[in-house]
Amino acid sequence: MSVSPARLLDPVCAIARQAAEAILAVYAQDFDIVCKDDNSPVTAADLAAQRVIEDALRELTPNVPVISEEAVVAPWAERRTWRRYWLVDPLDGTREFVKRNGEFTVNIALVEDHRSILGVVLAPVTGDLYAAAAGQGAWRQRTLDDAREPLRTRVAEGVLRVTGSRSHGSGRTKTLLDRLGEHETFSLGSSLKFCVLARGDADIYLRLGATSEWDTAAAQCVLEEAGGAVLDLAGRPFRYNTRDSLINPEFIACGDPAIDWTRRLIDPEDPA
Repeated sequence: MSVSPARLLDPVCAIARQAAEAILAVYAQDFDIVCKDDNSPVTAADLAAQRVIEDALRELTPNVPVISEEAVVAPWAERRTWRRYWLVDPLDGTREFVKRNGEFTVNIALVEDHRSILGVVLAPVTGDLYAAAAGQGAWRQRTLDDAREPLRTRVAEGVLRVTGSRSHGSGRTKTLLDRLGEHETFSLGSSLKFCVLARGDADIYLRLGATSEWDTAAAQCVLEEAGGAVLDLAGRPFRYNTRDSLINPEFIACGDPAIDWTRRLIDPEDPA
């Protein structure tokens, strides 16, 4: 019998904090940067956090497989049979880590039947932790000694607040966002963009271009349990492990799903 995501949440939060300690140990010193085949950077911190998380998850749930950015991914022929698995980005926002701006996170998600049912997002530098389990709501804990604050997205009205990537962007993104009318924008690294939506400090995050499933799964659970949504550009909810590729479609993350964001942003006659 599978353990409920609610019972797994506290142990996974503890694992994320252990990974953060491994990351900060590297962050405090000089480190080398290596480019992977896709030209994305990887550091000793990514690999150290990967080892901590994978070892701990295998001890916590020995029969649940793990997909992680910094590990060899099982072939589709095997993955397609999985009903439940862990989906991990041990250090989301490596570019921000390299810039030393603090805007990077540890992301751990539990996926079941293609949906993210548990999500933990931790910012190592500040200790800010966001967590959620399906049907249990979402909460934030600013430091280990602080109380857990329930998260709730806000109703989108007035001047919209739009968050976007610190290290990725395009003219096409601006063209689509201009269709919203008056709005203000601010940039953040990693999955923290989802977290500001979940806590009601922004309304929408439009991501055009490639991301991977481990970039979004943990934060999607947090945002959904806080009242928001993550949708592809056709307005369909995000699902995981549905095909060979682990690259996400382009998406809209929003705090107020009552608004038809796809209709507001995407003109079928002029899709930009």
